[in-house]
Amino acid sequence: MSSLPIKPSIPEQPVTVERQPFLQHQSAINHFPDPGTARANVAATPSHPAGTTKDNWAARHSRQTVLQQHCEFFDRDHDGVIWPHDTFLGFYAIGFNVVLSLIAVFIIHSNFSYPTSASWIPDPFFRIWLQRIHKDKHGSDSGTYDTEGRFVPQHFEDIFAKYARDGKDGLTLTDVWGLLKGQRVIMDPIGSFGAFFEWMSMYWVLWPEDGVMRKEDIRRIYDGSLFYDLAEKKAKKANAAKKVQ
Repeated sequence: MSSLPIKPSIPEQPVTVERQPFLQHQSAINHFPDPGTARANVAATPSHPAGTTKDNWAARHSRQTVLQQHCEFFDRDHDGVIWPHDTFLGFYAIGFNVVLSLIAVFIIHSNFSYPTSASWIPDPFFRIWLQRIHKDKHGSDSGTYDTEGRFVPQHFEDIFAKYARDGKDGLTLTDVWGLLKGQRVIMDPIGSFGAFFEWMSMYWVLWPEDGVMRKEDIRRIYDGSLFYDLAEKKAKKANAAKKVQ
C-alpha cells in the first residue's frame, strides 16, 4: 500500500508557496506528536511540549482550557466572572494607561459579554463568563484556539511558518499586518477588527525594543501565564520609581 506524497505548495498557485505551513517532520525533531491535534489544557509546541512549566503553570491550570487560562488573569477574584472593572484593572496592571484600559473595556465587554451569557437577555453589567468563553471564538484569527477553547499547535506554528519573514523566531508589525491580511475571511468585520485589536494589544504590552515579538512571549500570552510576569514587572518598576522620589 503506497501513500501519496504531501504537497504543501504548488508553483502554479503562488500563495501556497508564499505561505508555507508548519510541516509534521519539523516537530519530529523534538519528538512532538500530532501537532494537528488540539490540546485542551496545555499550550504545547515542539519547543515546549509540556506547555508552560514556570511556577508549575500547566499543572495548576489543568482543569481549564487554554482559552480560559488566557482570560484568567482578568478574573481578579477567580469567581469565573469577569466584570468590566476587572478588565480595566487587568489591562492597567500589565502596562496600559487609563485611556487605553477604558477603550479595552469598551471593546471587549461590548462584543464578548453576550455570547457567554446563559440567558437570551443581554447582561446589563456586560459581564463575561469564563465557563462559556469558547463562544467568543471569532473568525479571521490564526485558528490557534479551536471552537472549544483548546490550543492547536499546528495553527500556532503556522503563524510563524507563514508570516515570519527571514525565518526569524518572532513577528514584527509588518509580519502581523501580513498575518491579519492573510487570515481575514470574507464578510467578517467583527472578527477582523477583533484580530486587529488583539494583535495590536499584544504588541503594545510587549513593546519589543528591536521590534520583534518573540515566539515564546506570544505563546505565553496565549495561555495567559505571561500576564502575571508583566504585571509583576510593572509593579517593581513603579516601586523603584517611588523609592527614587
